[in-house]
Amino acid sequence: MRKNVWWWVVPCALLIVFAAAVSQTGHGTRSISVNGHVGDAIVYQIDGKSYVDIESLVRIANGSMSFKGEQITLSLPAAVSSHPEPESTHAGSSRLSSEFMNSSVQTLAVIKEWTNTLSHTVQRGVPGDGSRFVAFHDRADHALRLTQVAATSDSDQEALHLLTNHFHTVSAWSDKLVGERKKMDTAKYSISEDAFKKDETYQKIVACNKFLSKMLPHGTFHNDSSCR
Repeated sequence: MRKNVWWWVVPCALLIVFAAAVSQTGHGTRSISVNGHVGDAIVYQIDGKSYVDIESLVRIANGSMSFKGEQITLSLPAAVSSHPEPESTHAGSSRLSSEFMNSSVQTLAVIKEWTNTLSHTVQRGVPGDGSRFVAFHDRADHALRLTQVAATSDSDQEALHLLTNHFHTVSAWSDKLVGERKKMDTAKYSISEDAFKKDETYQKIVACNKFLSKMLPHGTFHNDSSCR
């Protein structure tokens, strides 16, 4: 679903209230669940109310965020069912372990945040030497390593292979854009709104992300050429 951010932030600020007693001001890291997706984020306590930054919520929910002018648009996936579906007997598909599924969804969210931030920065023509994106790479790499540990079945390994390919594709694309920024050769992305639509690597990233965003939370492995 897609909503203007101002319609979305208010209910989120009301829903994310914790039972534990807290001081009037301060902050701390808390575990948050959004549509069945769980992750950690910094929660700020101001005048008895709890606030979480939008990017953290989008990352935890395995969603996406886009910018157009002064408008911010959020896209969040449907809630993950707490009742697992029966084992699929369809040829070429099999269940993923719950631990791997949760870890892989978190890793995909980190990679998506990296991709969205990079594309937004380049489109806005924000100057920089690319050092900011080293942190995104390292976060995604760390998350991927944890997911590798969680992969215990053949289905997990097959899904991990697609997720790893996705990580390397985004990493190579990031290096390419950072190199262009250093050469001051990214004006084409800010001048034309269709620049990324013509970027084959970016379109591959979008397609793979869309596929993994559906496959991983569903918990059943399927293959797709966009992630190869």
